Amino acid sequence: MNAVLWILTFITAFMLGGAAVYFIAPKRRRFWRRPAERHRIMSNALEYRLSLGPRVVAIGGGTGLSTLLGGLKGFTRNITAVVAVTDEGGSSGRLRQEWGMLPPGDIRNCIVALAENDSSLNSLLNFRFDRGELKGHSLGNLILLATTEMMGDFQRAVEELNKLLAIRGQVLPVTTDNVTLKGETADGRLLSGELEISDNGSQLAKLWIEPADAEALSGVKQAFAEAEIIVLGPGSLFTSVLPNLLLSDMAKLLRDTKVPIVYIANLMTQPKETEGMNIVAHVDWITGVLGTVPDYVLANQSAIPAEFLSRYSKIGAEPLYLSAKEENYLESLGTTVVYGDYCEIRNGKYLRHNAQNLSETIMELIRENRKS
Repeated sequence: MNAVLWILTFITAFMLGGAAVYFIAPKRRRFWRRPAERHRIMSNALEYRLSLGPRVVAIGGGTGLSTLLGGLKGFTRNITAVVAVTDEGGSSGRLRQEWGMLPPGDIRNCIVALAENDSSLNSLLNFRFDRGELKGHSLGNLILLATTEMMGDFQRAVEELNKLLAIRGQVLPVTTDNVTLKGETADGRLLSGELEISDNGSQLAKLWIEPADAEALSGVKQAFAEAEIIVLGPGSLFTSVLPNLLLSDMAKLLRDTKVPIVYIANLMTQPKETEGMNIVAHVDWITGVLGTVPDYVLANQSAIPAEFLSRYSKIGAEPLYLSAKEENYLESLGTTVVYGDYCEIRNGKYLRHNAQNLSETIMELIRENRKS
């Protein structure tokens, strides 16, 4: 019965149109709007403002990129997230091996981050089965698998999910070619796959992808052409950021772009992957792959509580702060270092980037670039 009343109320409001939007009190002439109407007006105003926001391309993968997107969507809906497709662990790895699809995990996380109501979607799409043949799989990954099977194409499946969830922006795989990350250590050992690369990152001398002629999506190229700023990271250097840049046409697009390239430095080193590497070493790798230095490096300056430093140190992770000498070196290369309070504690357990502060800095860089 309540459902019937709700439907009748909705139909009545729809038929009356604007006639029932507000009432005028006879003496004080105060305009009263119904709560639902006020909410709709505010939502429309917000969407209009966001639709006029700057065009941002964010490149990466993993937790770092999805964290950043959660902040950027509060400033603009003109966001393109370009996501690496070399993941081979967990649910994504199993689906890649068993179904031959590109890994969906990082793409799913980015779509959820850009969704209007990410908290509700997060609990649904990130629901992970704990028994049976589906054990370890997340619902979101399986939805992407089903959509891929229906559409016959992974790219179309991702685009369909973008539309279905009405996200603020778009999420695109960097390529739909089945690429594999390859590497060679300083002592000549050959490495294959993201897992081996991650376990030996600090010993890497070379990094590449196969096939070497893999191409970036046309949608990615279009986003580059329209971008006002391009953001690299945050995220794992060798397994989230660089895999996107190793595509030859991606590197060329970044070398030729006229808009600022921003690299967001990680808060901590990553056990095995970047142990013993400072921010300069991260930038040197990016510069070596791109053939150009980032215009800006965003580095955290906020203090990390001692208990978290101790906890992370036990697993081989150390904080990444820039020394004056390192800052001078980066400035000599043509990079501008921007400091900010970019660290926060999530759920009382994890160190994460402060997406709001990062996004505010990125918006300020866009404003400065527009003036110049």
